[in-house]
Amino acid sequence: MISRVHSSILQGIDAIACEVEADVSAGNSGELRLVGLAEASVKECVSRIQAAMRNGGYRWPGPKVTISLAPADVKKDSASLDLPIAVAVCIAGDVFDSDKVNDYLLIGELALDGRVRPVRGALATAMLAAALGKRGVIVPADNAPEAAVVEGVDVIPVSYLCEAVGFLTDELPIDPKVVDLSAVFSVCSKYDCDFGDVRGQESAKRALTIAAAGHHNLLMIGPPGSGKTMLAKRIPTILPPLELEESLQTTRIYSSRGLLEPGQSLMAVRPVRTPHHSASAASLIGGGAIPQPGEVSLAHHGVLFLDEFPEFARATLEMIRQPLEDGFVTIPRVHSTLKFPARLMLVAAMNPCPCGYYTDPKRKCNCSPNMIERYMSKVSGPLIDRIDIHIEVPPVPWRDLRAQGVQGNGLTSDQMRQDVMKAREIQRRRFTGGVNGEAVITNASMPPRLVRKFCVLDAAGETILRHAMSEMGLSARAHDKVLRIARTIADLAGCETISPHHLSEAIQYRRLDRKL
Repeated sequence: MISRVHSSILQGIDAIACEVEADVSAGNSGELRLVGLAEASVKECVSRIQAAMRNGGYRWPGPKVTISLAPADVKKDSASLDLPIAVAVCIAGDVFDSDKVNDYLLIGELALDGRVRPVRGALATAMLAAALGKRGVIVPADNAPEAAVVEGVDVIPVSYLCEAVGFLTDELPIDPKVVDLSAVFSVCSKYDCDFGDVRGQESAKRALTIAAAGHHNLLMIGPPGSGKTMLAKRIPTILPPLELEESLQTTRIYSSRGLLEPGQSLMAVRPVRTPHHSASAASLIGGGAIPQPGEVSLAHHGVLFLDEFPEFARATLEMIRQPLEDGFVTIPRVHSTLKFPARLMLVAAMNPCPCGYYTDPKRKCNCSPNMIERYMSKVSGPLIDRIDIHIEVPPVPWRDLRAQGVQGNGLTSDQMRQDVMKAREIQRRRFTGGVNGEAVITNASMPPRLVRKFCVLDAAGETILRHAMSEMGLSARAHDKVLRIARTIADLAGCETISPHHLSEAIQYRRLDRKL
């Protein structure tokens, strides 16, 4: 007898349909053959499935069991096929029958005692079920919260193989998992840090407000201990809250990597990824034998913070140039090409020299000019050109560290977020209709034709920009970035037009081009 059970396999961050077919011959001894380009993790399911069925009270149906995994030309490398294979074998061997098995996608890894363990990609599987018009999905109980955020799909949580069998045979009613999205966002979308924790650095906070308002990339240069890391980690607290669609996109990436906490349904706050400077190209950009998203994709709709910027391998840093421009990572392979989303805000931090104290007025720098030049040249000009805002973060004076009350705290995240939200609302109205299919874009992602339309300068502004281009040697890309930053500064001020002082402030955020 032949049975057919529907499941899914992950390809990148997306789930694709996988059909599990089982053919069973009569008998009592156990033999299992897998066909369909199964990797080692799938082939090892033989012993797990047999033990899980035996300990769950189900007999092994025959001496020869053939399992076919379709499509046959796509590699299967996940233990999530354990549950659908076990169900397919049982149905093919007349252990039980089910009229509704075709209405559901099944995923889950089996333990030897019949428990159903969590797997990666439950959210993508639920999205696939909705796209295929299936009634629902049967998933491990730990994965049910993330799958339940997909509307129009019944998510059936199971903890044991016998529960899945009982549900499919109508012997055990199981209520679909329900998640209150508004409650999830209200409870989880809170931060435990604030810009009020950062003493001094008000000019840096101003630059970060501009960066957050227009979604501009930013580079901080300063000596050790000046607060660069503290500033970077608090940037999500002033960004707009995650919308549901953004949250689903980010959650799908984390789900594909198995990085969601048990019982977590959504990413309710913007992610901050801080990879170490020893990170490999594959871990930062993505890839591997079975391509998986890297740190730049895990920072999708959030912040990628690269501390000790020049210490990263130069070849690795050069790989982030394309994601910064396009908003996605392309991983080419022989048989296919995968695209991972990477619409992020890059924040980098570096010392001004190898010892770190070149710009510190209180500490002596022991680096020679050649050492400083070699250190700064570790970051290429084309990469620096793609970073919108360059700021110097000086050491914090003693009086700022010890200041008390409101004066000591300076700008807080709430105050900065209010300005950011007002500027984002102006941009939302300006870009109604979108660009390249996106409903809303920010100033940083304006294409050149919109820069010419919305970043018009008066005569004084044209003179200022011409002198800046001549004196600083700005590239054409830097020219457009200056105009985008000026547009954001004008939005923060609530101005329809870009004034000369808006442009002057934008230009001073690019003056490190000449130094680097």
